Amino acid sequence: MNFAAQFFYYTYLSERLERLHSPRLALKDVEENDPFWQREELRLGPSQPGSSYKGGPFSNGPAGRRPTLIEPERLKDFGEEELVNGDVKVRETKVVEAKVVVAKVVGTKVVEVPEVKLMDTPKTRRCSEFKTPRPPPPYLRFEDISAAAFKIQSGIQKTPCTYSRLSKQYGMEIYLKKEHLHYTGSVKERGVLYLLTSLTVEQQKKGVIVATDCSFSMAMAHHAVELNIPVFVIMPACCASPRLRIYRDYGAMVISYGSTGRDSQIHARHLANQNGYLYLEEDESAAYLAGLGTVGMEIYEQVPKLDAVVVPAGGQFGLLVGTAAAIKHLNSHIAVIGVEPEAFPLLTQSLKTDSPVKVMQSSPNTKLYGDLVEHSLGVNTFQMAKKLVDKMISVSEEDSLVAMLRFQEFERSTVDTEGAMGLAAILAGQLPQLRGKRVAVVVSSANMELELVRQCVERALVLDDRVSKFSVQLRDWPGDMAKLLDFLSREDVRLLDVCHRTHSDKSELFKTRVECVVETRDKTQSTQLRKTLCERYPSLHWLDR
Repeated sequence: MNFAAQFFYYTYLSERLERLHSPRLALKDVEENDPFWQREELRLGPSQPGSSYKGGPFSNGPAGRRPTLIEPERLKDFGEEELVNGDVKVRETKVVEAKVVVAKVVGTKVVEVPEVKLMDTPKTRRCSEFKTPRPPPPYLRFEDISAAAFKIQSGIQKTPCTYSRLSKQYGMEIYLKKEHLHYTGSVKERGVLYLLTSLTVEQQKKGVIVATDCSFSMAMAHHAVELNIPVFVIMPACCASPRLRIYRDYGAMVISYGSTGRDSQIHARHLANQNGYLYLEEDESAAYLAGLGTVGMEIYEQVPKLDAVVVPAGGQFGLLVGTAAAIKHLNSHIAVIGVEPEAFPLLTQSLKTDSPVKVMQSSPNTKLYGDLVEHSLGVNTFQMAKKLVDKMISVSEEDSLVAMLRFQEFERSTVDTEGAMGLAAILAGQLPQLRGKRVAVVVSSANMELELVRQCVERALVLDDRVSKFSVQLRDWPGDMAKLLDFLSREDVRLLDVCHRTHSDKSELFKTRVECVVETRDKTQSTQLRKTLCERYPSLHWLDR
């Protein structure tokens, strides 16, 4: 209540009490109606001769007339809020009825008047107290992904997203986003290029340094040279010569140090501290994730009426959360499904425990999943995956190898196990809910040594029941071996290897054992061959490879 209102109210109350308790008659023909006098706790004026204020009610005039009542709660209408320099000052008023401060003599009676006491100390509040606190901004926004797409469009090709020949075989429309067609064979070029362009001019002049042989280091070597940024790659001594030659062909300075990738990383950090280089590794920086998120924007543009996106997850899970952030912003009804190896289900375990798992008690195949198991799950990445990813599934090593074989046979392309994990989830029958729907599968990388690719294909043929090995006992007579080979030729079976053993302790006299490795067209032919050979040679045994 401001000073003017206080003064007005106090003067008004004093004059009214003095007038009503004066020895003159009350009004007879005029009824007062004051909007601020509505309650029956306090009544002004004696109701009957001989009565007093204390212990009896008051009335404004003779008995029978409608009383005029006071309502102390309405006193707040005299209050005022002053906005001064961002502060709101609120003054409060309270009525103290038990304290006598004024005594008036009316005839021979003493009338006690209650004091109206005002709070002297105002309560000051900041304007910020009246505002609802804003939620913290998201770690990765769609605006960041859009900015990354605009900035890297001149240095990154727009990869195709084509209809797969495997669609009819698995009952769904499969579109393959072929990110393995980048210059270095990996989707990580997107995040690396945007990360390098986000560096300051001073950092770009000093140069960057990376360690270990992985897709991230390969992309860093290529794009740093393209941007005229000095780049150093620290490789372990066990790295193959062809891989070292690739980095040197990109234009990077390659240094061999240590026997493991861990030794190379320690040495790289040491050189960075000594010479002022910027040590970079695959992490969950916002710039890196924004660059990877451009995959989701392209998929949404290339495939209309999309129902789901299957994304391989591993390492820092940047591709998964970046793609999910873009897809969910453009259409929240599109399902985002992450796929990770069964031997290293880091994100799946983290979602179960509701916190990032730092150490996994597992031993995955580092030759096949080297890029996936060398990193841990970041806090920001975990929170985004928890919010944006609809489902996580795990695929076995065998399913990934068979998916690599399908890529070579139907898509005429060679990918690594990480790039084949998305298709492996479909081949293994783990996504039956997507039958009849339109699905995009991200093929993330194709960085695998040629010898390892050959071994993976051979193993995949065995897993697909197309390469079999059997042992049969024949008579040691001329012509029996020729009859077996002629039979295999008439069955249109390809003979890969044959071993003729004439000296065996378990063989009967004048007997010989023959081991053959054969390749069939498909499972149907393999099943027919097994049936026919068992009928022809009762001593035949199929051997596991």
